[in-house]
Amino acid sequence: MSESSSKTTLEAGEIARFLSYLAILAASVVLFVSAGTIPSSRFETLGAGAFPRFVYGAICLVAVIAIADGLRKISRNSWAHFGAETFAWAKRSRLVFVCLAAFAVYIVALPILGFSIASFIFVLSLQIILMPRRPVSILVAIVVALTFSFGLNWLFAEVFTVFLPRGVM
Repeated sequence: MSESSSKTTLEAGEIARFLSYLAILAASVVLFVSAGTIPSSRFETLGAGAFPRFVYGAICLVAVIAIADGLRKISRNSWAHFGAETFAWAKRSRLVFVCLAAFAVYIVALPILGFSIASFIFVLSLQIILMPRRPVSILVAIVVALTFSFGLNWLFAEVFTVFLPRGVM
């Protein structure tokens, strides 16, 4: 890795850190405001929301300090490189996005297909996507998918008497 490429990556990391500080600040402000709506009893001087507001206020203060420090570290031309670095990172992390998309589809399909069928499809499809496709590995993937879908459903129903979603199908 060249020195300029390393510097660009470090600058992109600083920008990503800066954006995460902004997200933390925004979440803390929202939680600070919502903590004020916690009902309090007449026996409490400060109210039930006092401690959460203190914590979220401290987080806001730390986030503002981190944002100021982050702005100081980021050069003006590093924002231009941030988009390219983000795209390169997303390209390198494509399997993570595939797993997240498959999980989202699984969550949506769970109430429709039921736990056993949805879990079987989810586990089998992810294994086929992520592992080498040889006959032995596909057979192992099918056994693992059956175990972690229908096997878990049986275990929860028979041993723990907990019934997992059955679905409408």
